[in-house]
Amino acid sequence: MTPERPTAPRFARLALIGCGLMGGSFALALRQAGLVHTIAGFSASEKTRQRAVELQVIDQACTSVAEAVQGADLVLLAVPVGAMHSSFTAMRDALQPDALLMDVGSTKCDVVAAAMATLGERLPCFVPAHPIAGKEVAGIEHADSTLYQNRRTILTPLPQTGIHRLQTAHAVWTAMGSHVSTMTPETHDATFAAVSHLPHLLAFAAVNALTTQAQGAAFLDMAGPGFRDFSRIAASDACVWRDILSANHAEVLTQVGHFRAALAQLENALKQGDTHTLEQLIDQASSVRSAWTLQAGNACHPHSET
Repeated sequence: MTPERPTAPRFARLALIGCGLMGGSFALALRQAGLVHTIAGFSASEKTRQRAVELQVIDQACTSVAEAVQGADLVLLAVPVGAMHSSFTAMRDALQPDALLMDVGSTKCDVVAAAMATLGERLPCFVPAHPIAGKEVAGIEHADSTLYQNRRTILTPLPQTGIHRLQTAHAVWTAMGSHVSTMTPETHDATFAAVSHLPHLLAFAAVNALTTQAQGAAFLDMAGPGFRDFSRIAASDACVWRDILSANHAEVLTQVGHFRAALAQLENALKQGDTHTLEQLIDQASSVRSAWTLQAGNACHPHSET
């Protein structure tokens, strides 16, 4: 389903739940686009809330989720996926019936399940979203109004999602410069397990395999551009990726199985001294990678391909 693209509406109050890089950038982009009058923000850390006010990312620092959501016609949930369930529960009774609620989580089936278990009659307010964007650094200090420009944002609407809310969500992200796509939560999680979650898992494993060896530190001193490029995403935030991999573990494990099979082919060719098969397997991968180009809207800053 590809919704029409109406002009993005102007919102009276944005409730920002999670005042970090992603949420802060959304708030700044919405303000820059002239689409919001007041921004209320909540983070668990009082220091973060106050910093968000000082940086003029939010207008009002709230001490609870419910306080921020009260009276908001737009709510963005920008917390780790592991905190989605408690956040939905905390906002349910304060959420306006006509509000638009979105998240920025990197997994979708678990977030949808949390919403279905908690939001009750407010479930139709929710349009799950995943902007493929980020930076090497986290925190409200690094919030950037241009973060979502020329990036892809995936919407995974529910059966309960009305076409008007989906169109509005589409218009909001488009107004920020995002390229918007829609897919089911299941397709989303299978897709990103293959192209994002497994690569991160492999990068973590490769770095650990190197550094746990007796001479790992000496080996690392000799590493060059190849290791730098391959291992870059291993520098990702541990808590964020713990939650992502745990939440999408079934699809990630499916991809691990495919990887094990491909690795076994290479391993067997090496064991048997079968240079012909080894060359074929390498050439197969080289051809695919050489023919692949990064699609418009999929570019992302280092360390943040979530």
